[in-house]
Amino acid sequence: MPEAIWISFAFVIGLLVKGIGLPPLVGYLAAGFVLSGLASVTDISAEPTDVLAHIAHLGVLLLLFTVGLKLKLRSIISPEVIGGSLLHFGITCVVFAPGLYLLFELDWTTALMLAIALSFSSTVLAAKVLESKRELRAFHGRVAIGILIMQDLIALVVMSLAAGKTPSEWALIVFGLPLLRPLLYRLLDASGHDELLVLLGLLLALVVGGLGFEAVGLSSELGALVFGAMLANHPRSQELAKSLWSVKEIFLVGFFLQIGIGGLPDQQALIFALVATLLLPLKGILFFFLLTGFRLRGRSSFLTSLSLTNYSEFGLIVASVALPEWLVPLAITVSLSFVISAPLNRFAHTLFEKIGRHIVPFESRKRHPDEQPISLGDTKVLVMGMGRTGTATYDWLQPQEAKIMGLDSDPAKAEKHRKEGRNVVFADAEDTTFWEGLHMPALQSVVLAMNDIEGKLIAARMLRKLGFSGYIVAHTMFADEARKIREAGADQAYLTMSETGVALASHLLDNTKAKERQKHQGSDHV
Repeated sequence: MPEAIWISFAFVIGLLVKGIGLPPLVGYLAAGFVLSGLASVTDISAEPTDVLAHIAHLGVLLLLFTVGLKLKLRSIISPEVIGGSLLHFGITCVVFAPGLYLLFELDWTTALMLAIALSFSSTVLAAKVLESKRELRAFHGRVAIGILIMQDLIALVVMSLAAGKTPSEWALIVFGLPLLRPLLYRLLDASGHDELLVLLGLLLALVVGGLGFEAVGLSSELGALVFGAMLANHPRSQELAKSLWSVKEIFLVGFFLQIGIGGLPDQQALIFALVATLLLPLKGILFFFLLTGFRLRGRSSFLTSLSLTNYSEFGLIVASVALPEWLVPLAITVSLSFVISAPLNRFAHTLFEKIGRHIVPFESRKRHPDEQPISLGDTKVLVMGMGRTGTATYDWLQPQEAKIMGLDSDPAKAEKHRKEGRNVVFADAEDTTFWEGLHMPALQSVVLAMNDIEGKLIAARMLRKLGFSGYIVAHTMFADEARKIREAGADQAYLTMSETGVALASHLLDNTKAKERQKHQGSDHV
C-alpha cells in the first residue's frame, strides 16, 4: 500500500524539519521529492493517485473554510490593510511580470500568473509565528492578519477566473445565502463541543459549500470560503476553526506530498526558485514603505513587513488551478522563503533593537490612531480584561469608585461595553507599544482579569517596570500560575474556583443570618 509508505516518510521528515524550527509542511514537500527520487532506483511507488488528489483537494477546501471563519469585516476595513494589500499586489505584479517574461522567456499570461502567485504571503507561517510570540492581537499582528485575509480573497478571485467555469442559472441562489445564517447559527449552537461540531464543519465546507457550489457551476473553493465567512461573526466560530485544525492539517499533508511526488525539480525550476528567493527582500521592503506611508510607526511597519516577507502556500493553490506545470518550481520557492522567514521572525524584536535607529527616520510625523499613547488620566482603578470576571469586578467597584477604567484587547467588546455605559477602551497588554505610550499619573490599583496567563505576567512585569507601586491583584485557575503571577510583580493572585467557593459560602451565611434575624424579629413581635 503506497499510502502507508508516504505517510511514514511525511511524518519522519516533517518531524526532522520541525526540530530545526521550520514549519512541518516544508518536510512534507521534501518527503514528496525524496519519494520521487527513490522511485527511480527502488520499487517504491511514487505515482500520484486519485486518492491522494482527492485528499489534497479536501485539504484546500478546509483551509479556505477556516480562512472564512476568520473573515470579519472589522479586521480588514482599514486604510492600511486594504490600501497596503492592494497597492502591494499591484506593484508586485507590475514589477515581477515583465521581469519573469524577459528572464525566463515566458508568454505574458504565464508571467502574470506567476507574479500573482509570488505576490501572496503565507497565512499559515505568519499566523503560527505571531501566535507563538503572543502577538496576534498586537497592532502589527492585526495589520498582518488583515493583509493576509485580503490576499486570500484576491487569490480566490484569481482561482475562480482561472478555472473558467460557466455558472448555471441556479448560481443566482448564492445571493440568497445570507438568509440561511440564522439556521447555520442554530446548527452551530446545537452541535455542542465534540464530534458533531467537527462533522458540521466538514458538512458545510466539503458538502454544502464545495459540492453545492460545483453543482451550480461555481468554484468549490469559493463555496468553502463563503460558508466559513457566514459563520465568522458567531461567538463559537473560532472554536469551530480549532476543532477542524488537525483535520485540515492532515488533509493538507496530501496537498504538499502530491506536489513533491509529481516529480523532481529540473534546472529551470531551481534557477526560478533561486531568483525568486533573491527577490524576497524587495517584498518586505515594499510592505515597509507602504505601511509607513499609512502612518504606522517604524517599529510596527518593520514587524508587520517581516511577518509578510515570505511566499505563500496559497500561491501553490492558485498554481494548481492555473499553472500546474509550475507547481514544483513554486513549491521550492515557497519552501526556501520559509527557511529564511521563520528564523528571522523568531528574532524580530532583537533585530529591531539593533537596526531601529536606522528605521525610525522613515516614520510619518502623523501617528496612526491605534498607535497614539494612552493616558489613564485621573483613573484610580484599572481592570484589565473585560470578560465575565472583569465585568463583574468593574460593576461591583463602580458604585464605590467613580474613577475606574476597563481595558480589553477586543475592539468590538470594548465598543459593546461603552454602549452599556462602562468606561472601557481598547488596549492589548501583550502589545509592547501599549506600554511604551502608557501614562498613569493617578493610578492606585490594577485588577488583572485577562484569560491568558501570558498577558497577566506581561502586565504585572511592565507595571512594575514603569514604576507603578500600587496594588496589583489577579485571578487564575491553577496554583502554579498564581505563583508565577506573584513572582512577576502582583501583590496577590487568587484561585478562581477557591474564591467561587468562598463567595458561595458567604452568600449562604448571609442568607442564613438574614433568616435568623427574621425569625428573632417574629418571636419578639409575638
